[in-house]
Amino acid sequence: MTQRNLGIAAVLALAGMSVAAQADPLSAGQRMAERFLQGDVDAIWSASTPEMQQAFGSVGNLAALHDDLLADFGAEDTILSERMDAQADHDVYTRVSRWTQAPAPLELVIAFDGADRIAGFFIRPRPVAAPSRFLDYQTKATLRLPVDGEWFVYWGGRDIQDNYHAVDVGQRFALDLLVMRDGQSHSGDPSRLESYHCWGRPILAPAGGVVLRAVDGLPDQPIGASDPENPAGNHIVIDFGNDEYGFLAHLRQGSVRVARGDAVAAGQEIGLCGNSGNTSEPHLHFHMQTSPRLGQGEGLPAQFTNYQANGTPVNRGEPRKGQSIQPAE
Repeated sequence: MTQRNLGIAAVLALAGMSVAAQADPLSAGQRMAERFLQGDVDAIWSASTPEMQQAFGSVGNLAALHDDLLADFGAEDTILSERMDAQADHDVYTRVSRWTQAPAPLELVIAFDGADRIAGFFIRPRPVAAPSRFLDYQTKATLRLPVDGEWFVYWGGRDIQDNYHAVDVGQRFALDLLVMRDGQSHSGDPSRLESYHCWGRPILAPAGGVVLRAVDGLPDQPIGASDPENPAGNHIVIDFGNDEYGFLAHLRQGSVRVARGDAVAAGQEIGLCGNSGNTSEPHLHFHMQTSPRLGQGEGLPAQFTNYQANGTPVNRGEPRKGQSIQPAE
């Protein structure tokens, strides 16, 4: 489930934008980071998308963010790392540094759209993966991918760099899946849900089990909006047995095909991909945990069987960020 609002300052990185072919994208990130840290908030404001400006609220709010940062953490002391990653439809600059009054390093993240504008911005203490007693756990259910066709792993894996969910005890090993074509998750108008390649695609039961929860009445959020009060949106919880519970979230309103108490078989269509809940664009969220209630229990690794990752057959494995995955034929 999308979780963007972490740390002392966070602003939504909006989805549905193409990645610019910058000559030196790392330098662009460095320049914007330096301008913000030097207090040149006008430069950040003028370089931001209208959606980003709306998220900031005003230049004054952005200035207050800068001032609060210095008051709380002092000055940047040592840059530990900088990198630029392509994350679906964004070029994302990440800078980790020590600060004179911060007990742990801070992470500054700036996302750029296809016009080199700032489409996302946040500062937070560098996240760390939640401890888990299930790092060596072997999934008891025989899992297939919860989708057919080729999908892209936007978040997935065990490290924070690959999977922001890892900060959460219950979603420690979660996956976010979407569909990419020509390097983008959409074509046409990015404000329309129908423009996203995964929108309305069938979502399948990854293993046999019994449905414990099926929510279907929540609206799909417009691009740029989210529903943090209902983070999973329309979703299904399946009891796979052996204290393994699977969550499939952000389903399209009105698409859920099962009800509480139904028995489902692996590969059975249970709903359609949507954009309900706390999400920035259409995608499927999947995770397993030890409890059927969101926010309770501990996350479990999900080892899927008989699939391909970047064209390579995988008999049993855990999909990772950046992989293109699909069931083996």
